[in-house]
Amino acid sequence: MLYIGVDLGTSAVKLLLMDGEGAVKHVVSREYPLEFPRPGWSQQAPEDWKNAVLEGIPQLLEGFDANEVRGIGAGGQMHGLVVLDENDCVLRPAILWNDGRTAKEVEYLNGTVGRDRLSRYTANIAFAGFTAPKLLWMRENEPELFGRIAKIMLPKDYINYVLTGVHCTDYSDASGMLLLDVEHKRWSKEMLELCGVTEEQMPKLFESYEAVGTLKPDVARRLGLPETVTVCAGAGDNAAAAVGTGAVGAGRCNISLGTSGTIFISSDRFGVDPNNALHAFAHADGGYHLMGCMLSAASCNKWWQEEILGTDDYQTEQAGIDLDRLGRNHVYFLPYLMGERSPINDTGARGCFIGMTMDTTRADMTQAVLEGVAFAIRDSFEVARSLGVEIPRSNVCGGGSRSRLWKTILANILGIPLDTAATEQGPGCGGAILAMVAAGRFPSVRAAADALVSVADTVEPDARLTALYEERYRQFREIYPACRALFPKLQ
Repeated sequence: MLYIGVDLGTSAVKLLLMDGEGAVKHVVSREYPLEFPRPGWSQQAPEDWKNAVLEGIPQLLEGFDANEVRGIGAGGQMHGLVVLDENDCVLRPAILWNDGRTAKEVEYLNGTVGRDRLSRYTANIAFAGFTAPKLLWMRENEPELFGRIAKIMLPKDYINYVLTGVHCTDYSDASGMLLLDVEHKRWSKEMLELCGVTEEQMPKLFESYEAVGTLKPDVARRLGLPETVTVCAGAGDNAAAAVGTGAVGAGRCNISLGTSGTIFISSDRFGVDPNNALHAFAHADGGYHLMGCMLSAASCNKWWQEEILGTDDYQTEQAGIDLDRLGRNHVYFLPYLMGERSPINDTGARGCFIGMTMDTTRADMTQAVLEGVAFAIRDSFEVARSLGVEIPRSNVCGGGSRSRLWKTILANILGIPLDTAATEQGPGCGGAILAMVAAGRFPSVRAAADALVSVADTVEPDARLTALYEERYRQFREIYPACRALFPKLQ
């Protein structure tokens, strides 16, 4: 038996083929463009996702028996606003998770509507990337298109619609819309009313591991797959990555060093950070989780390497940073290239270097970028600790986790061991595992993760380095408050 996992990312879709024992048999990636029509805006054409998936799956299956495929599951970039008209045609480019155009709407929701009400309705407050502020922006700035909305969904849900014809979403992804009553797992009537939409315009809600349908006949023919292939609801990329790395069940943690950076703490019980610095979302295993999300993580390193240094040789750039340099860097980097979400929730925040002197080297700057991302992840880590959450160790995944140096920096800044799963395909692997549960291969997500996910590598913290980084982190914590009033003046 074979299962297809879909990782619908910001820059590309990654498709993987997994057998029933968890072995990844083939991986295919297809890129698509990202639009920045104005500074701070970020959007994509859903048709590009559709074409990438429909063209990529036949490529993925080359050399394999397509009749062995039993299920498809997707993990996808969260929060993106996809809107369809009454004919199920896409009305406009999807406004993505890292889009910052909704500052006014966020201020209205958090200030006028009020954080307490939002938290009561949805367990969360408004962030620029969330879906509800985008609906308000569209109602204000594109009223004609807004009036034609028949269905609202998220990026990976559009792919599921293409495959099955079903308008669906799952609880983990829907949690990031600011339209879901997370605790009771139902659409919030109050939030729908605030945004001027109805429950009929919303997709049907499922658990991530539930089947939403099977392939449409025309799609099955195009893909060369049986019509009986089960498509599950799937999950938001972070919940899917948590499944793919085994962060399932109470007290498990997963850190993702992808385009964005996240810290994901799993729980069997619903809980809310009283300051709403962390998101309170549903998990793909049927439970809940707390999550901190920074908008720019590995993308900071990509920007530094490729746009500033003009090289894509990441390994060579990091080779000059040996262990003796760790914890001793006097250069700091704020990784707020797209504004920031957790825990500061400031769309106007910007990236900056500070602390350079005449003897600062290229390696110091590269090291500062890696450390800046790790320090920002620790900010959310500290919020969780303040709530009494114990995090004795964590999984780590995402493109940045391929750097041993970066994992060493992160392990010592957090002071905990970091495990890397045997497969690096976090969200795609999680999608395939969810498809197995939907197709009946395993009785639960926990049973599937326990059977299929194994640790390939662990980076242990060093007490000496952890002590050095403790002082560096205290200094890092002072930089953003000192710069906060300046950022609006720079725009």
